[in-house]
Amino acid sequence: MKKIIYSLVFSIVFISSAQAEDRLRMATTTSTDNSGLLAVLDPVFENKFNVKIDVIAVGTGKALKLGENGDVDLILVHAPAAEKKFVDAGFGIDRKAVMHNDFVLIGPKADPADVKNSVSVVDAMKKIAESEATFISRGDDSGTDKKEKAIWKKADLQPAGSWYLAVGQGMGAVLKIANDKQAYTLTDRGTWLAYQDKLDLVIVSEGDPVLFNPYHVIAINPKRYPYVKYKLVTDYINFITGQDGQKIIRDFKVKGEQLFHPDVLKE
Repeated sequence: MKKIIYSLVFSIVFISSAQAEDRLRMATTTSTDNSGLLAVLDPVFENKFNVKIDVIAVGTGKALKLGENGDVDLILVHAPAAEKKFVDAGFGIDRKAVMHNDFVLIGPKADPADVKNSVSVVDAMKKIAESEATFISRGDDSGTDKKEKAIWKKADLQPAGSWYLAVGQGMGAVLKIANDKQAYTLTDRGTWLAYQDKLDLVIVSEGDPVLFNPYHVIAINPKRYPYVKYKLVTDYINFITGQDGQKIIRDFKVKGEQLFHPDVLKE
């Protein structure tokens, strides 16, 4: 009787293990996650490869740090200069362009800094600083935070004072804070489109080439971290940059508006 029980237990464990999903750890930006894209994109890959993707949504700086520490298998981020340093330092390989959107400057409808009449986003930021209109900064070393700091640098300004609030939060939280305070902030267009119906804010500056926002996927270097699931990572990179993934990115819309533009698939 005991042999039968042991045999049944062994069989159940064996079958359960055989059917268990593998897991892939991906660090990505809060803006990517907040947009809702991954909730549509990832299940297609998961079902095809019988894998579960554990998404860690943080700022790009933290995502890169997770990659440096070997705490994830891959990253999906949007800070080209930081990404290149990451790869050059030997932490990542197989960096591939995936998609792009752009950043937009948003603010209160009353536009107290008169930003809407600006000729560029740099000019807009100068007006905000000169008028000391409230500005909410992510302040979290994310791709958005890096872009904001780069724009301030182009404006030859170092923002400081009670009007400039660095909150150390993700994009969704920053939009809510900006809305509550009727303040200006910089956001990627994808998250803006996903949240705009909940906000009493408007776009006050857009279209400047400075605001271009590309996303890349990077595999963590298996030579540095041998336990990284490089085969699965390669499958995911091929998926997200291949026909199926690129079509999902192209077709993903919120209220009829396209949030991201695929960089491999011709639209």
